[in-house]
Amino acid sequence: MTDTDHSHLGRNEPCHCGSGRKYKQCCLAKDEAKERTARAKAASKAAKAAPPAAAEATTATAHTRPPKPQTYQPWKRSATNTHGFHRMSTPRKVGGS
Repeated sequence: MTDTDHSHLGRNEPCHCGSGRKYKQCCLAKDEAKERTARAKAASKAAKAAPPAAAEATTATAHTRPPKPQTYQPWKRSATNTHGFHRMSTPRKVGGS
């Protein structure tokens, strides 16, 4: 068929090639592979067009994270406190005899 935009197709709709099968079982993998290669080509063109200093600066800052802030958590101070916040056991039976 023709190379048109089929982004409106759902996975369970009939395939655009006319085979009568569902799109997800017929041409979905081929179309995704085509889109993947087109995105890779566009990304490589953009990387070549960008100045090298700007590309290095963005990759260096993207991989570093600031340290997490320290929070006060008194329940995590020791391993002896494994029962939660002062949970008390109650008697099974209350009252007479």
